[in-house]
Amino acid sequence: MAEEIKMAEGVKCACEAAIVGLYACAGGSNVGQMANKIAVELTKKGKGKIMCTVGIGGDVSGIIKSTEGTDEIITIDGCALVCAKKTLESAGFTVDKHIILSELGMKKNKELDLNENEINEIMAKVESALGI
Repeated sequence: MAEEIKMAEGVKCACEAAIVGLYACAGGSNVGQMANKIAVELTKKGKGKIMCTVGIGGDVSGIIKSTEGTDEIITIDGCALVCAKKTLESAGFTVDKHIILSELGMKKNKELDLNENEINEIMAKVESALGI
């Protein structure tokens, strides 16, 4: 019988892509909704994987484990309150890259509907700022 070869726990195969976790604000404002939309679009483009920010705050074990398995953590916050970044840091994670949409020229308001032109404009700014 052939010996079974097992990889050491935590070792990743060189053929696997790095896991970039995208943690977005989804607050009750235009910038919060835009942060979430940007994370969704980056995921669709294969530039990361949207993860559950609120699950981190809720100390949900499976979500904490998934976050521990990421190679890079990116937080996308809508405004200067930086809720997404604070949530990850409060749980003991190091944020590798952080974006604040209001610092990219987006004005915060209570509107929840996003327009396509603004999505495209902010998306381009985020990709440029992140270098992705």
